[in-house]
Amino acid sequence: MQAELERVVELDVALTERPRHATELVTAALDAGHEAILVFSGDGGFNEALNGLAKDVPIGFLPGGGTSVLSRALGMPHDAVAAARKVGDSIVQKRTRRITVGRVNGRRFAFGAGVGLDAEAVRRVDRLGRNDEGKRPGDLAFARAVITELATHTGHMEPALTVQGFGRAAFAFVANGSPYTYLKRLPLPIVPDAHFELGLDLVAPIRVRRRSLVPFALSILSGHSRGRRNTLYGHDLDRVEIVTDAPMPLQADGEDLGDVEEAVFEAERGAVSVYV
Repeated sequence: MQAELERVVELDVALTERPRHATELVTAALDAGHEAILVFSGDGGFNEALNGLAKDVPIGFLPGGGTSVLSRALGMPHDAVAAARKVGDSIVQKRTRRITVGRVNGRRFAFGAGVGLDAEAVRRVDRLGRNDEGKRPGDLAFARAVITELATHTGHMEPALTVQGFGRAAFAFVANGSPYTYLKRLPLPIVPDAHFELGLDLVAPIRVRRRSLVPFALSILSGHSRGRRNTLYGHDLDRVEIVTDAPMPLQADGEDLGDVEEAVFEAERGAVSVYV
């Protein structure tokens, strides 16, 4: 992978050593005058890098995680060497794409964030720990965590938060692009109309009932929840404000951001230039 990049650019390689270190490394690289940032990581590292990107320089994302939603959603191969080859070609051809990024309570996210169910699932996956290479369990573990979380609610969830201007909901997905995640090679377009060149999209189920759990889950995962009476939906939004009845978990790009009683999502339109 490194060889594919070194055929077109001079690399200054820095390795992360702790959580949030990628943010510091990107900030330091920009302060040192580097003209571009390339990140080999999973979605957590991508998220950290975006939060250190204080200057308008191009950034490239090379898949190094179990799922690597962002790089794949931007059209990169899941194989890191093949992705590096494409990024190298993009650098030579100066081929970039400007995308919107989201913010939630001041923290940037690249493709998706959520309050409630999916954030609870992220927390469950985190408890499983990481392998010897430092990777978290992949997308199958996340799918199992979602199912387990629904089981803890006995398949029944009532409204627990308010989306200002939309109404009450049990939990909420806010996306900046599609798909929201992957199950192996299968994209899950939970928020199907979200687009990296637009604002934020919202999908927030009002409630979950045991008797309709399976068809409801299928409609959410396949991106067919828009227009359903039991789902709040918003498209191309600049701001989404959520207030919870009690503290609920918040996640952004698969990173646990703790429990919140208020989550303010904002769109930074056209904020970042990415290699594609």
